[in-house]
Amino acid sequence: MPDIALYQPDIPQNTGTILRLAACLRVNVHLIEPAGFPISDSALKRAGMDYLERAAMTRHTSFRDFDAWRTSGNRRLVLLTTKAALPYTDFSFRPGDILMTGRESSGVPETIHALADARVTIPMAEGMRSLNVAVSAGMVLGEALRQTGTFPKSRS
Repeated sequence: MPDIALYQPDIPQNTGTILRLAACLRVNVHLIEPAGFPISDSALKRAGMDYLERAAMTRHTSFRDFDAWRTSGNRRLVLLTTKAALPYTDFSFRPGDILMTGRESSGVPETIHALADARVTIPMAEGMRSLNVAVSAGMVLGEALRQTGTFPKSRS
């Protein structure tokens, strides 16, 4: 199953939304510090994260620590970015992929762009800058889960 990685997030509400998404779809989240807000249970709950106890979140103290963990597991890093040419719907996802979103204020540094195994974008109408990071994560995660057949089984 794909994971989501949040690179130094700025906005606690977006992080809370992504953690809720991950809890509902049983996806792991990797939060790469430092964040632009206090990362505590109470701060995330104030951001609307009432599913916090059900979310699987791993904190990494730096990108270097995260990348060492990722490469030791031979996992692909798929960067969601407005600076890519490849639409996410044309990409072939694998179950072990890690979908990384950038910092809301500035994305990710060029060094991370350079080492990403793939960079994908969401096609948008001309003149539009970007989507909300949580919306983007949800769209791309949905496609990755569909392609890999790893959506959770319904209880119906």
